[in-house]
Amino acid sequence: MGFFALLNSCLFAQETTTTGSYDWRDSSLIPSKRLAQHNEFLNNQYNYPAKPRNQWEVGVKVGTFNIFGDVHSLFPTPGFGIHVRKALGYIFSIRGEYIYGMASGVNWKRRTAGYAQHWLDAGYTPNAAGVFDNYKAKVQDLSLQGILSTNNIRFHRSKTGMSFYGIFGIGATMYKTKVNVNQGAGTPYNFSTISNSNVYKDRRQTIKDVKNLLSAGSYNTDAENDGNARAKLFGNTVRFSRTFGVGVAFKLSDKLNLAIEDRLTMVHDDLLDGVRWQNVTIPGGGGRVLTPNDDSYNMASIGLNINLGSKSVQPLWWINPLDYAYSELNSPKHMKIPKPVLDDADGDGVPDQFDMEPNTPAGAAVDSHGVSRDTDGDGVPDYKDKELITPTICQPVDADGVGKCPCPDQSCFEGYMMKKGGAGDCGIGDLPSISFNQKTFKLTKDVEAVLANVADRLRQNPNCHVIVTSYTCEPSKSSQQLSWDRVNAVINYLVEKQGISSDRLIFKYGETGGDCNTVDLRAAEAGDEGPNTVPAPHPNLRRRGQ
Repeated sequence: MGFFALLNSCLFAQETTTTGSYDWRDSSLIPSKRLAQHNEFLNNQYNYPAKPRNQWEVGVKVGTFNIFGDVHSLFPTPGFGIHVRKALGYIFSIRGEYIYGMASGVNWKRRTAGYAQHWLDAGYTPNAAGVFDNYKAKVQDLSLQGILSTNNIRFHRSKTGMSFYGIFGIGATMYKTKVNVNQGAGTPYNFSTISNSNVYKDRRQTIKDVKNLLSAGSYNTDAENDGNARAKLFGNTVRFSRTFGVGVAFKLSDKLNLAIEDRLTMVHDDLLDGVRWQNVTIPGGGGRVLTPNDDSYNMASIGLNINLGSKSVQPLWWINPLDYAYSELNSPKHMKIPKPVLDDADGDGVPDQFDMEPNTPAGAAVDSHGVSRDTDGDGVPDYKDKELITPTICQPVDADGVGKCPCPDQSCFEGYMMKKGGAGDCGIGDLPSISFNQKTFKLTKDVEAVLANVADRLRQNPNCHVIVTSYTCEPSKSSQQLSWDRVNAVINYLVEKQGISSDRLIFKYGETGGDCNTVDLRAAEAGDEGPNTVPAPHPNLRRRGQ
């Protein structure tokens, strides 16, 4: 059980990467001869990542093996093969392959001339009864092949689960062919009993009849092979061969795939089927002519391939070379992206697309919207205002922001002046009310912005005190506590976030006659007094997280 668990983990474990098919930052995947390029790439000194080390493929296959010659082999005949494959790039790979196949055939044509040597040695002479060519061949093939794969380069999907490829190569073919020429003990076959016709259904019957006749003997006679005129190895004829084919592989996991192939091998030899000459009838009664015909063989197979190699990525024909480029475009992790530069024509620190006053003079103080500040609210921006703080009573002002007070001394302020906190020395004007959502005392971003403006006005009017008042609509403990929480939230923000002294704030809650979801702010008048902190009336009822 432990072995099968280990095998399953090796064959079906999926790769996990940060970008694309593999982690391009992992230097252990890069062979030493390409580490220099890898380091240059990581340091942004070279645009292209180094090609990773990729796995070897080892495969086994079984299928049908057939000879195409003067006498075609009968289907099906078995064959099997093994191969080792290595990618040299994303498109091209090389493969070494060994094939072993067995093929047998019986000719439906009666031969009356051009007898092969094995028929002559067995005592047959050309005559009307003729003979029927037959053979059994064992063929071994060793080849070096180039494999072309292109459909791993995909523009609209990261990976492919199916790989189409073409095969071309050269190699050596070693074969030995046997024929059945007698019934044993030198007794020849009587082929005169076999009927012969060119009609397709009659061809099949002829082959069947010949096979039944040949069953009395065995394939134990060497077919014609030109003796020492052709290279031999272990008694087998050896010939140079060329291979072409196509295939498709289906990915089962990152380690395993299933492949279907069909490859044709051409051999400059006419004796794979043991027959040198083809007996062809010339149309029009011209008799028969003997023609040479180079043989070839075909292997159609299905196989299982395994990827081997540690600290390597999958074979490159399974990897999309665009993976890295697309992953960087979608989620950059390596590209040097410059910081965005936003235009600011007037140089006030507020980008033009957000600037509500795009032509502010250099050095003019502006708010977060790029609008020139007007501290005293007299309508003249600070950068033009020659009287930065003009009392409200002295307004309106002239073009330079200078006000015109009704009299030159303090007598004109009688009735307006007051003691500390009084209205007479506080020019803060009307203050806004703060609205809350029902049953909550949390300050929203909009409310904080309003209170920030109030704090700014308090800093500009240091003599002002402010009363913070909230209301209750029902005489319940929870309503009283909510009213207290709202005033407390406003005062805490002004004190803790805006730096306003708590001595300038008066705490009032639980009042009646007002909007119970509103906190009012107003400047204190003469005689307005009160504490800046008040204990919570019902702290156990305080609503947390509101």
